[in-house]
Amino acid sequence: MAAHIKTFIKHVWFDADDTSRLVPPAMLARLASRVASSEQRHSGQIRICIEASLPLSYLWRVGRERSLQQVIRERALMMFGKLGVWDTAHNNGVLIYVLLAEHAIEIVADRGLAAYISSAQWTELVANMTEAFRVKSYEDGLTRALDEVCFKLERISHRPTVDGSPANSRHPNELPDTPALF
Repeated sequence: MAAHIKTFIKHVWFDADDTSRLVPPAMLARLASRVASSEQRHSGQIRICIEASLPLSYLWRVGRERSLQQVIRERALMMFGKLGVWDTAHNNGVLIYVLLAEHAIEIVADRGLAAYISSAQWTELVANMTEAFRVKSYEDGLTRALDEVCFKLERISHRPTVDGSPANSRHPNELPDTPALF
């Protein structure tokens, strides 16, 4: 019970001002540039979402039936939908979700990528990024996450897309490159 209270207080304490402070405009610009550059090398669509803390409606879910990690995953899935990452023409969107209060990262990939990149591979990628977030090196962690996601998307770029065009052919940029901050 004490752990739940500590988690609750931590999430109530963090807010959007903390996100803006920990992710300043120059860092946002660098991350946006990296996303844009990455998307020139594959057909995937990458979106970054950085959130200070879980809303109260999500915090109440933590308890006997759901772990904090499960609730964080639920939130990442919700943001995947809210930010329209699921709505790309080739179902090849990837959300990199960061929850600052927990130094947590989640990767949500659209169904078009599931045949080529397993959930275990995404989980391994997340595990590799966790240490950077623990030491509050958010830009380094996000840069590594972007590089790893890009690498995975490039490896499948030779496969044709749903419409038969090569995956590495030019596609319109369907999602904003600048990270979404909450």
